[in-house]
Amino acid sequence: MIRDHRGNLTYIESDRHAPIEFRRVYYLYDVPAGESRAGHAHRTVRQLMIAVSGSFDVVLDDGRTRDIVTLNRPYIGLFVPQLVWRELENFSSGSVCLVLASEYFSEADYIRDYDAFLEVSVASR
Repeated sequence: MIRDHRGNLTYIESDRHAPIEFRRVYYLYDVPAGESRAGHAHRTVRQLMIAVSGSFDVVLDDGRTRDIVTLNRPYIGLFVPQLVWRELENFSSGSVCLVLASEYFSEADYIRDYDAFLEVSVASR
């Protein structure tokens, strides 16, 4: 973050500030109160998630442990490696979740069934 009397500036350089070279950028916004997003894992895609506005919780599950991380600062990102189940919840009003992904979109990379995720997770250890 670069502070200035005119406002702050935050930037991200692929493979320099982010632990990945990103090929896709997308963002989630206008998530209705009480709704959650994600509910899947990726076979190979790694992601960096940032709350560029507002806040939300990221539930992370590697098949053994679950953890909840609250994102609420636009200059702090959360790295989510492959084969980690993720759920996004508790979005504040006006929140925006920016995601930098290591790969282009491929439906084949998604694991959308939790039991299937557990099988893949155990097999990869």
